[in-house]
Amino acid sequence: MILLSFLRDGFKAMLRGGSLYWLWLGVLLVLTGIGGWYYILQLRDGLIITGMSDQVSWGLYIANFTYVVGIAAASVLLVIPAYTFHRDDVRTVVPLGGAMAVAAVITAILLVTVDLARPDRFWHIIPFIGKFNLPESLLAWDIVVLSGYLMLNLVISFYILFQHYRSRQPNLRAFFPLVVVAMFMAISIHTVTAFLFSGNPGRPFWHTALLAPRFIASAFVSGPAIIIVALLLIRRFWSYPVKQAVIDMLAVILMFSLYVNLFFVAAELFTDFYNETAHAASIRYLYLGLHGADALVPWIWTALVLNIIAVTMLSFAKLRQDNRVLVTAAILCGTGVWIEKGLGFVIPGFIPTPIGEVFEYSPTFPEVMITIACLAIGALVFTLLARAAVEFESGRLRHG
Repeated sequence: MILLSFLRDGFKAMLRGGSLYWLWLGVLLVLTGIGGWYYILQLRDGLIITGMSDQVSWGLYIANFTYVVGIAAASVLLVIPAYTFHRDDVRTVVPLGGAMAVAAVITAILLVTVDLARPDRFWHIIPFIGKFNLPESLLAWDIVVLSGYLMLNLVISFYILFQHYRSRQPNLRAFFPLVVVAMFMAISIHTVTAFLFSGNPGRPFWHTALLAPRFIASAFVSGPAIIIVALLLIRRFWSYPVKQAVIDMLAVILMFSLYVNLFFVAAELFTDFYNETAHAASIRYLYLGLHGADALVPWIWTALVLNIIAVTMLSFAKLRQDNRVLVTAAILCGTGVWIEKGLGFVIPGFIPTPIGEVFEYSPTFPEVMITIACLAIGALVFTLLARAAVEFESGRLRHG
């Protein structure tokens, strides 16, 4: 049966590679194993092995969750020009963007899972067994959009690769409706995630209407930044002909998105500091420190400097079109947004507490390793899926 042959050949393609490829997979598996061991300890002892507390109940897990959800935008930023503006050069890398989106959503789900002290209680939200609480619960909406976006990327990428495996061109009319839905779902996953935070009126740092647009802007920074680096590595080490025009297009998207993101940051700073009220205590803690507590101050200023340096580099066409400079800028702004959208966003929302306590948070070693394990699993999923996609798209794998 051709479908079984497709799956078998795809699995074989994932296991083909040189020594550097296997070294990379080995590192990811080791990190996953170490984090898995600490997660077993967390299941046994509970969240007490982390740095979280009653005062700061979301930490490194949720901070990275808000970041990796944005990476899933890499897919839609390739799908739109490929199938809306009919860019044939972009179509060749759409399955790679889909692999990135699948890996990012799986990582996001893992990070939420490890944040639960009792993941076995998931059954409470399974429809017909427990109570899903839709449409009342924002968490239920988050599950819907994440799982929906995951399935859409799997189906679209599977169909494209399967048709190429059969030496046929994909019928755009057959899957274009799914592409349109995926575009809206890509915006929805960031919007609903933002609503999870902004729907907390007791946390003034999050309770702002600007949060959803800011999440989308930062997603259009982190997504292109990661996919640019990935595409250049794939072109170099797997000899896959990624057109330079695709890289240049993503670089322009990255530049403008970073401008918008920095503008939103400036708007937040002006609003909170120009006429400072008691509700600005969290942002004061983040940028200037509060009552002697300033653990996040060097982090957020580092993020701001990295983003400014990156946008300066990207603003000059000659620098932006130099791939070495582009990779440097992508790493700088990717790191800057990770700090700003992760540690610099989730943690300050809890400081000070509603009763005025200033209780700082610091992640523990087990917490760090569990987080790294989740990210390593995501990187492993992307590597394996991208490896198979490259073999199918390049024509090296065909039926018969």
